[in-house]
Amino acid sequence: METKVMYLSDLKFNIDTWKRELRFHLDEMDTFQEKLDEINNRQDLEVIALKNLDGFQNRILIEQDAIAKLKHRCRNILAGINRKVYENDTNSQIFDDQYALREDMRNYIHLHYELKEEIMDFLLLNS
Repeated sequence: METKVMYLSDLKFNIDTWKRELRFHLDEMDTFQEKLDEINNRQDLEVIALKNLDGFQNRILIEQDAIAKLKHRCRNILAGINRKVYENDTNSQIFDDQYALREDMRNYIHLHYELKEEIMDFLLLNS
């Protein structure tokens, strides 16, 4: 029993860490959005830059939606962990959910950093 509670505690730690990371990424996307808005207000942008800027703004919206969905999944898994601890029940479903979320977080983080690099390259060329 004690070992199972420790495993659930470890899972809870992972979920809490991912939630903090998602909050950071959401703040980061807000910062990028502000900078892109600033560039969008310039009068001297070329058509290609405006198209790229619009594409980045759309991708930021998509990423913000993905963050919201991942945070929701984290909350659901945390609720499940807390319920399992309270009920003294540790079945494998909670672990399966966590493994699926871990893979989705890996994919999201990979895509996040690709977008971040592309936006930063765009900002270097248009600042």
